[in-house]
Amino acid sequence: MKNILQMAELAAERTPDKTAFVDEKKSISYLELVESAKRIGSFLYAQLGKGRPVAIFLDKSVEAITAMLGIVYSGNIYTVIDIQMPPERIKKIFATLDPAAVISDEKHAQTARSLCEKTFILNEICKSVIDEASLDLIRGEQTDADPLYILYTSGSTGMPKGTVITHRNVLSYSQWFVDTFGVDGTAVIGNQTPLYFSMSVTDVYGTLRAGAELILLPKKCFSFPITLADTLNRYRVNLIYWVPSAYGIAANSGLFEIEKPKYLKKALFAGEVMPAKTLGYWMRHFGEDVLFANLFGPTETTDICTYYVVPRNAEIPVSLPIGRHCDNCGVFILNSEGLEAAPGEEGELYVRGTFVSPGYYNDPEKTAQFFVQNPLRPAYPEICYKTGDIVRINPEGELLYLGRKDHQIKRRGYRIELGEIENVAQTVGDVRECACTYDAEAESIHLFYTADKTEEKELLAELTKKMNRYLLPDQIHKLPVLPRNANGKIDRKNLERSL
Repeated sequence: MKNILQMAELAAERTPDKTAFVDEKKSISYLELVESAKRIGSFLYAQLGKGRPVAIFLDKSVEAITAMLGIVYSGNIYTVIDIQMPPERIKKIFATLDPAAVISDEKHAQTARSLCEKTFILNEICKSVIDEASLDLIRGEQTDADPLYILYTSGSTGMPKGTVITHRNVLSYSQWFVDTFGVDGTAVIGNQTPLYFSMSVTDVYGTLRAGAELILLPKKCFSFPITLADTLNRYRVNLIYWVPSAYGIAANSGLFEIEKPKYLKKALFAGEVMPAKTLGYWMRHFGEDVLFANLFGPTETTDICTYYVVPRNAEIPVSLPIGRHCDNCGVFILNSEGLEAAPGEEGELYVRGTFVSPGYYNDPEKTAQFFVQNPLRPAYPEICYKTGDIVRINPEGELLYLGRKDHQIKRRGYRIELGEIENVAQTVGDVRECACTYDAEAESIHLFYTADKTEEKELLAELTKKMNRYLLPDQIHKLPVLPRNANGKIDRKNLERSL
């Protein structure tokens, strides 16, 4: 294969009437998906030509996925925009993206047109006639190195970075995913993350690669836990891939004492550190039949570069390993001197191989900063990605995640990983989740946490027993809930602003 559309077309040939994608309002079969996407592609090619970015301004829905594939049929590159994002931030994205057009619907048309004059309404362009000759011409000229989509980072400050992901990246990555986790046409995947977040790439393209079914779970499932188990059971969801915070909703509410998913076979997670208590709750309530795995990777490696299958009947460590490299994806560690790290020595994680993005869209300076020549193979060109993640290898040969370079601080002569403080704090009392921030001007570490009973003084006393004094936070703040960004991760910038 050289084009991701071949995955959808193959599924449409094999099982034309099988449901591909489902949201709260509608579902679409593989045959309907391909035909609708072809109509969109034919219209866009006639209006725009090919090779340009096209933005999608829609709710997470079957329509949004159809628009994604329609843009690909037209030979253009899609970018999904968060409709909740402040207009000023979207304008920053559009300043580098310079989209040829925006696809939206009547509900969001006014906002979309304020951002881009050339806005197409999806329901209207879905009525277009399929131009097979043009679509064949586009396909014949494409290569697997062509861009598929551009995904912008979710940071709340600075200029957004648009990661370019190619057909080759997704074809290689999706093959690893279905092979590693045995995903086939019987899989019913419950999607939690937004379509502008890299984890959704696994959901959408894992579904297409396997000819499976994807359920786009509504946000209310994660606001009202009782609806979560009911929805998973109604659709017979047997595979989930969520951020740990979403798993925490069930654990913190005691959901499984009331109802639990009956069909679950595989539970994968990524995006942030999984609290041992949360994982323990899930593993206690499911038997040997359910596989749990910790997936790890940045947007720049399509989604994931390493993974770790959690062993059953073993004590869950405070910090799970991030495991070993995925097939067709290489990783290595460089220490602070730029040399390959010895076993047990910490350093920065680098990634190479076909999962690695070619760089950032319309941003050669940042591309050159993070996508660099492999220093271990200087005799020929090989670009790899500097992740900024600090890791080391344990005695079992597994990677351990220690934190981010930008979360590593130096205070009073000590180098400190804020993630280390978080990991220990999560073992105290009934602490559910926590996050550390650092005020460089005051040289002050702040620990924010949620718990029912554990108070600040009790938490500090327990941390004093378990950590070196130089690691102890200066201020501890108990909150009802920790703020979240649009992707469901803890919003540390929000916490910093609250001080």
